[in-house]
Amino acid sequence: MLEQLLLPVLSLGGMSLIFGVGLSVASKKFAIEKDARIDEVREVLPSANCGACGYPGCDGLASAIVSGKAPVNACTVGGSEVAARVGAIMGMGTEVEERMVARVLCQGDCDQVVEKFKYQGINDCVAASMLADGHKACSASCLGLGTCERVCPFDAIHVNDKGLAVVDRDKCTACNMCVTACPKNIIKLIPASSQVQIACNSHDKGRVVRNNCKIGCIGCQICVKACPFDAIGFENNLAEIDYDKCTNCGICVEKCPTKSITMMQTISK
Repeated sequence: MLEQLLLPVLSLGGMSLIFGVGLSVASKKFAIEKDARIDEVREVLPSANCGACGYPGCDGLASAIVSGKAPVNACTVGGSEVAARVGAIMGMGTEVEERMVARVLCQGDCDQVVEKFKYQGINDCVAASMLADGHKACSASCLGLGTCERVCPFDAIHVNDKGLAVVDRDKCTACNMCVTACPKNIIKLIPASSQVQIACNSHDKGRVVRNNCKIGCIGCQICVKACPFDAIGFENNLAEIDYDKCTNCGICVEKCPTKSITMMQTISK
């Protein structure tokens, strides 16, 4: 009886030992060595794991950079300093790119925009936009329910007491999370050095804008004609700034009849 039990146990044990040794040898023979630069790059990255680069966290980005699938300046959170350090590890130079920051292209708070109805649903901009395109008459107005605020991993955007999202540009890392989350597409990344912005993203005709908002772009094109640097264009009922040409002279800000063009102070790069 004992022999009948021992034989299969010993057989299985022997087979397991042989397979184990075989797998151990195979794992060493066919092992793919990890590039040491992956850990070096990972150490430099800021560990935000925000996903703004398009990869699954900083580990994924480090692997992508070393394999050549991502550029050395792919981390927007780290900015030019991190890009330079990663470039040094990879033996590559990197051009210093201007810092970008998010800006809410809307001034339509509760005092400026007509409300179609009182919204009493889920406290979320995406949910509110599904009900008659939101409770504000302007189709490109900030709904002020804080979806952007909740997704920001850097505490860089908040809704003020008048129901308008405002970016803290000193904290903003251009991670793009708020841009993606906004159902109205009114948050854009703009060069940090730019002081002038069209604080409106409505493509409605002037008459409609006037009826809905006190400070929206009405498409008068006065700014286009006034700009001495040809830095403002006009398309689909909305003025647009060419930031490569804009000198922050402020003439358009002075000329705008609805004050939908604003001037902001520059911030550190």
